[in-house]
Amino acid sequence: MTDLARLYQTDYAVWAQRNAELLRERRFEELDIEHLLEELSDMSKSDRRELFSRLLVLLAHLLKWEYQYARLSERWRELDGRSWRATIVEQREQLAGLLRQSAHKCLR
Repeated sequence: MTDLARLYQTDYAVWAQRNAELLRERRFEELDIEHLLEELSDMSKSDRRELFSRLLVLLAHLLKWEYQYARLSERWRELDGRSWRATIVEQREQLAGLLRQSAHKCLR
């Protein structure tokens, strides 16, 4: 195990900084390739999980708006749907941002 690979286990921030320096200096043979690949793979998994989670929240609130709002607002005057609308707007904005970032990463 290299010193850099050991550093991955003990001080992630320093490990990441050191790998970034090595990349900038084009010292590719010294990189901790195994852990870098693991981190890159985890990043894409995390992005997909966030996208999926936000889509689920958006879909749930759109369904509530479509099928429950009219029925519930007849019973409770104080139900105006603002929180559902706010969540729908927020999730749409966040999803758009995630998709823009994803497209930008793909175009690099």
